[in-house]
Amino acid sequence: MILSMIPIDTLAAFFMASVLLALAPGPDNIFVLTQSALRGKSAGLLVTLGLCTGLLVHTTAVAFGVAVIFQASAVAFTALKLFGAAYLLYLAWHAFRASSQDISAGRSNGLSAGRLYRRGIIMNVTNPKVSIFFMAFLPQFADPARGPLSLQMLLLGGVFIVSTILVFGGIALMAGSIGQWLTRSPKTQGVMNRVAGLVFVGLAVKLATVKR
Repeated sequence: MILSMIPIDTLAAFFMASVLLALAPGPDNIFVLTQSALRGKSAGLLVTLGLCTGLLVHTTAVAFGVAVIFQASAVAFTALKLFGAAYLLYLAWHAFRASSQDISAGRSNGLSAGRLYRRGIIMNVTNPKVSIFFMAFLPQFADPARGPLSLQMLLLGGVFIVSTILVFGGIALMAGSIGQWLTRSPKTQGVMNRVAGLVFVGLAVKLATVKR
């Protein structure tokens, strides 16, 4: 059994560390907070599921060594992060253009569930630092003596995803409730759009300037 590969106390320590990392301010949880405040709880939860799907990609990449490419190749690393930064600027442009009537509590601003879900995936997958972080973080809780490292990495990645769903889901629910109150005022809605646009620009700059 895969679960028997890693002792319960090790998994518990890994889970607590993962929760603390998920709580630390970063591009992903800020993205969830922004989308939830603008478009409601359901939008934030869909984005969270998308982000966690992206984590599945990073986990698989680390488990089977693909992430080494991004660590070793400056071209691959730069191309992926620039694509991600461009996507964030695209979201910023839409936020700046949105009118106050474009947002109402509990609605997704005309975005389908699929589009919100894909936003989360793209946001996460296009950040090569996540794979490199996983390469540094996951092996600390793995041991070759317990069995295949690839299977242990997949298990640890799954635990990390569970902790992320719990933390980001809580953020989505809380921010969605606050956003429901804020969006009662058209003027406040407009301000929230501009703030979201600035957040996206900031995240784009941070991603574009990140180094390996």
